[in-house]
Amino acid sequence: MQTERGKLIELLRLAHAGERAAAFAYAGHWRSVRDPDERAAIRAIEDEEWAHRRCLAGMLAGLGSRPALVREPIMATIGRLLGLGCFVSGWFLPMYGAGWIERRNVWENVTAARYAAAAGEDSLVEPLLRMAEVEWDHEQYFRTRVRASWQVRRLRIPLWRGLPPRDELRSGFIPLKAAS
Repeated sequence: MQTERGKLIELLRLAHAGERAAAFAYAGHWRSVRDPDERAAIRAIEDEEWAHRRCLAGMLAGLGSRPALVREPIMATIGRLLGLGCFVSGWFLPMYGAGWIERRNVWENVTAARYAAAAGEDSLVEPLLRMAEVEWDHEQYFRTRVRASWQVRRLRIPLWRGLPPRDELRSGFIPLKAAS
């Protein structure tokens, strides 16, 4: 049976590698879009993914752990391939896929914050919740762009399941925050 601390470390290692894949994918994604505002927004998202990766690396080091050596190059390759795919798949698929993945990242960070709280690693809770909020913002950006697309309207493509309001991500942590 794995401890909450062990679950936290494993999830942080997974997230660290995932942020690398995301950043590489977004590097290709922003280069593939034509609209200057979209390019700037997606490039900013790429920068935030790199910042998350640095934060996660610090958390892992503080817990006496390190990134998953096997997973890192695999995720880097996946991210680069996704970034290249943005040039051939058209506008819709990368936008849709990014929103769907960002939704998952929100819950990954909230879950990591819960593990951190349960493991007594209270100093990690706030940064993990902030990352969840940033991922929430990313999901909302892509949801808005996809919802406005002709593909969703004309082809009736369903959107991924929505997220709760941003401030509800912290709802289970209010007592912890108040105790600080």
